[in-house]
Amino acid sequence: MMVEAFRRVFRIPELRARILFTLLMLVVCRIGVFIPVPGVNGEIAENYFKHLTGGGQNLFQLVDIFSGGAFAQMTIMALGVVPNISASIIMQLVTALLPSFQRDLRENPEVGRRKLGKWTRVVTLILACIQSGVFAKYAIQMNNSNPGIIVDQLLNVQAFGFPWLFFLVVMLTMTTGTLFLMWIGERITEKGIGNGISLIIAVGILSSLPSMIGSILKQLNLDSQETGQLTFSSLVVLFGIFVLVIVATILLNQGQRRISLQYARRVVGRKEVQGGNSYIPLKVTYAGVIPVIFASSLLMFIAAIGQFIGVGSWIGTLANWLSPGSWLYTSVFVLLILFFTYFWTATQFHPEQIASDMKKNGAFIPGIRQGKPTQDYLEAVMNRVTLIGAGCLAFIAILPTIVGKILEVDHTISYFFGGTALLILVGSVLDTMKQIESHLLMKRYDGFMKRGRVRGR
Repeated sequence: MMVEAFRRVFRIPELRARILFTLLMLVVCRIGVFIPVPGVNGEIAENYFKHLTGGGQNLFQLVDIFSGGAFAQMTIMALGVVPNISASIIMQLVTALLPSFQRDLRENPEVGRRKLGKWTRVVTLILACIQSGVFAKYAIQMNNSNPGIIVDQLLNVQAFGFPWLFFLVVMLTMTTGTLFLMWIGERITEKGIGNGISLIIAVGILSSLPSMIGSILKQLNLDSQETGQLTFSSLVVLFGIFVLVIVATILLNQGQRRISLQYARRVVGRKEVQGGNSYIPLKVTYAGVIPVIFASSLLMFIAAIGQFIGVGSWIGTLANWLSPGSWLYTSVFVLLILFFTYFWTATQFHPEQIASDMKKNGAFIPGIRQGKPTQDYLEAVMNRVTLIGAGCLAFIAILPTIVGKILEVDHTISYFFGGTALLILVGSVLDTMKQIESHLLMKRYDGFMKRGRVRGR
């Protein structure tokens, strides 16, 4: 049945072209992950990075997972899409604080979105330049303690004792890599299928699957009769959590709070139409997995700046405190997810507009007067629904930390089997499948449907 469904998908020329375009762009992203910065030995850098972490969990490793392994190898795409996500956070905050931006988005959405996109790109460029600059400084510190990471010819070109050529090469290549990823993400969203940035992150996370399987086999210690670091019982528990997180994420994304509507009798043309019943679907996770991506990216940005600048600074000390697994990191992560869930919902959900449209169409909520009372009611219900959704998102996101501590499992394994990585993966897949389904419905194909009803995924 599923094979036949995918055949129907590829029978539509436009949809087939979109899927192939998306796959091609994602392949290009993966190729860029393996292109090193000129003058940098990626293999030595990766070995030093593994030695530096010492098997412990820190935010650098989360950055590396988000970048699909590009960070540890110091490739041209080492920064990934983190600067772009950070820029999106900044612009969403600016939009919420500046009434002129809100007015542009409300009165002329298309022009407002273009203006917002333009400034997001500018902020992305600035953040990428800053991060690549401090990355170059950190690379020099690594080379001083472990010579061979950077070729001497780049470091020897100096002015006033400053290796300007190396900084120029790193900043130019890494910033270009980030802007290229941002461009690919926008093209996928526009001409492909699914959300481009989310898919790029998801593919990067998925690329860690082979190393995670190898880590599991190594820790099971199958070649010896001695008990390995990972037991089969722990593996069964992790697999159970893996299934649980997938099911919970699907339920969260599909969950709705339906508010009943009734329509009064109204005149359409010369005919009087009888009133009817309907409902307003309020999603439990209106923001999807965006709050988790935002929260993770913000913590990664702090970690990158703090670690690059050095332990002696206050932000370096803060980055050390925010090590994954610590209570401070977990608390801040949960609070950021709650904040971004409410913030995103507040910027995207407009109860006043819904109440106004209901009044124009003669619709009302039973027991609630039209106008301001309806607006207040919708806002109150959405706040309660958002709290439940945000709490569930936060719990799933910190689940690997809890499981890893209880079962004493390596963080790379627990991180993949549940939490942020799985949330983003499942959320991206669901969003992509919804878009495919909408294309099928527009073309009047069955696709993922059976007997006129959408089949549960």
